[in-house]
Amino acid sequence: MKKYIFILLLIAAFVSCDYLDLVPDNIPTIDNAFTMRSEAEKYLFTCYSYLPKDADINSNPALSGGDEIWELSDESIATQLSQLAKGKQNIVNPIGSYWAHCYAGIRDCNIFLENIPRVPDIDEFEKNQWIAEVKFLKAFYHFILVRNYGPIPIVKNNLSISATVDEVKVSRDPVDECFRYIIELIDEAKDALPQTINDAKYLGKITKPVAYAMKAKILTYAASPLFNGNTDQVTLKNNDGTQLFNQTFSEEKWLKAAEACKEAIDICEAANITLYKQPSFYQGYELTDTIRTQLSLRFAITDRWNEEIIWANTQSWMAAGGIQTSGAPDWEPSSQTRVWMDNRYDAPLKIVELFYTENGVPINEDKEWNYNGRHQTHSATFKEKLYIREGYTTANMNFNREPRFYAWLGFDGGIWYGQGKYNDKKPAELYYIQNKLGQPQNVGSRWAGPITGYSLKKLIHLENLRSPASYTVISYPWPLLRISDLYLLYAECLNEVGGPTDEALYYINKVRERAGISPVEEAWPSFSKIPDKYTTKEGFREIIQQERLIELAFEANRFWDLKRWKKSITEMNKPIKGWNVRGTNAETFYHSVLLYTQSFNLKDYFWPISETELTKNPNLVQNIGW
Repeated sequence: MKKYIFILLLIAAFVSCDYLDLVPDNIPTIDNAFTMRSEAEKYLFTCYSYLPKDADINSNPALSGGDEIWELSDESIATQLSQLAKGKQNIVNPIGSYWAHCYAGIRDCNIFLENIPRVPDIDEFEKNQWIAEVKFLKAFYHFILVRNYGPIPIVKNNLSISATVDEVKVSRDPVDECFRYIIELIDEAKDALPQTINDAKYLGKITKPVAYAMKAKILTYAASPLFNGNTDQVTLKNNDGTQLFNQTFSEEKWLKAAEACKEAIDICEAANITLYKQPSFYQGYELTDTIRTQLSLRFAITDRWNEEIIWANTQSWMAAGGIQTSGAPDWEPSSQTRVWMDNRYDAPLKIVELFYTENGVPINEDKEWNYNGRHQTHSATFKEKLYIREGYTTANMNFNREPRFYAWLGFDGGIWYGQGKYNDKKPAELYYIQNKLGQPQNVGSRWAGPITGYSLKKLIHLENLRSPASYTVISYPWPLLRISDLYLLYAECLNEVGGPTDEALYYINKVRERAGISPVEEAWPSFSKIPDKYTTKEGFREIIQQERLIELAFEANRFWDLKRWKKSITEMNKPIKGWNVRGTNAETFYHSVLLYTQSFNLKDYFWPISETELTKNPNLVQNIGW
């Protein structure tokens, strides 16, 4: 089959992993790479090849390195990044380091930009588009480094072969200068990019909506407490005394971020990027509103190239072998064919509790929801048949929750729409999870979960099919940026500038409406114990932040959002808990058990620079606490 995504044809030409090796050492290769258009395009693909492997739980620290996804504790199969979640970061060989990788990517972007003008057989329009793509990638790789390390050495150009030792020993640039340079690059690139990609083999290339949306997101980072007047970082200075973090809060940064968000929304909507909504028919069946909402929420993540996705990372696919396999419950556990559906990545109870009630407010605020009795149990009735198996006894925690809870979490007794069963008019035929020890989805193996009792349904394509002999996985490129993310960023920025305005409410409510819950200004007065919470900047900030943590759950956003809000030190010092998955009945299963006590300190907001780099370059100063 000739249809392919262009990134998959990359030449795996990774250069030296040494950040300091900025002087090109492959001159003959570079000369050959730009002799004609076809060769230059291969080098363009090489620049894309450094995009992070976001879908890989072994590579993305924001998946298993935080508090949102908890992994089976068996050290023989646990990912290295799970050690990050357990506070075991180090300076000798930092876990999840992007330092060498991103600087290598920046180096190749610079090589491309220096040499593309001499390609003889490329027209001006295409050349300018390629230049814009690579400028964006160069900016994005700088941003990844800033997000991880804070202030970094900016690399505008590669050093020449004749560079002196002193020229190679660069210092870190102040964080405001880093953000300024990143935005300058994106501004240079954004209007030379195409509005959309029409050729299927090039899906995943950078477009105008991608550039505008990432500019907005990056400016929101720059405006957030971690980078905007962060006095915790007052002692981080270069050897010459240069202050690396600004010490004065600037509201102007929030205003610029808000303007960029609105501009990006307009660009995206002009490109027909909008919230995904499932048609009323699916697989030949007419859907109830309940299931239609659930499918809208699930397909917004897993349906390839759907209208909600601004940027999908074709360098990293959710495919067989990752979370879609090892994070999935096995529907044929007695089969003789081992397919590694091990259910060994789960959501901790504190993440489960984050989702709203059916009334669209937090479970500890809802006047009609029994928060203190959430660990007690009762049996599902006919009215819950599309959420919970009728007659099944499960925790009160699982009743009367918002649609995203049921669409994105698998739990004991919960309906799992899929596995070839799509007729919601016959709920008795739909699959449901049985998580207690000895039941089908808990075989008691040291190699398999569940861990907490809550599976990551959101990331598992509902058309995956387990047969007695195999497991067929529908793969999809990792959704790096969705329009719902942008809407919520805009609401956040507007609130920081002017409080809970009508426009801020409008954009958060767009996300809530698709999620099947009431607008903020209806839900809080009607159901919350704090009815006027949304009317103050502080209260509305809490609402927006919780909305982001729910809407973007398990998409590698919480890890970074908590950091930029400076809330990691609170949230990641809370205990990780789950149900007693060794329980054999409802009475013994539904007890909260401690899985791990996390430890997060000030130093953990940023990665350490490795000792090796510091030894080679004494002008680099280490991050605070390391």
